[in-house]
Amino acid sequence: MEDAARTLDARGMRCPMPLLKLKQALHGMGAGEVIDVTTTDAGSVRDFQAFLRQAGHELQDLQQGETEFFFKIRKAG
Repeated sequence: MEDAARTLDARGMRCPMPLLKLKQALHGMGAGEVIDVTTTDAGSVRDFQAFLRQAGHELQDLQQGETEFFFKIRKAG
């Protein structure tokens, strides 16, 4: 798995802020670039998956820690 071009720390943010921050970050990225996102909001899993599917971005990895969720996302081209 390749290193991310960007990281987004959305820990402590509640819905819908993690998704809004992800959308902002993706807007400033180039096609094919990867971003690592960390959240503590369990709703982010559902929200991110639905958004990524709709927008055509790729969820490369999703890991769940004890209190955090870790996403690796590739921006669509």
